[in-house]
Amino acid sequence: MKEDITKASTGTIGTAQEAVAELREALASAGITLPSLGLDVVTLAADPPRPLVELGCCTVETARLLAAAVLPREESRS
Repeated sequence: MKEDITKASTGTIGTAQEAVAELREALASAGITLPSLGLDVVTLAADPPRPLVELGCCTVETARLLAAAVLPREESRS
């Protein structure tokens, strides 16, 4: 039974790592870098792990780039 949990946990962590990589790539294509982007280590310590993505801190400029990337463009509002 413990082996099943370990396998499931590994898959969960692997899936979370893939999500972080996808987000990092998407942000990079928008010209945005979050240096602290990664998995929250505390959530990996649970049994079984329930990983959360840690976005971390960013500069004011990066926060504005993120806001611009998330908000709909003016052209699409009309």
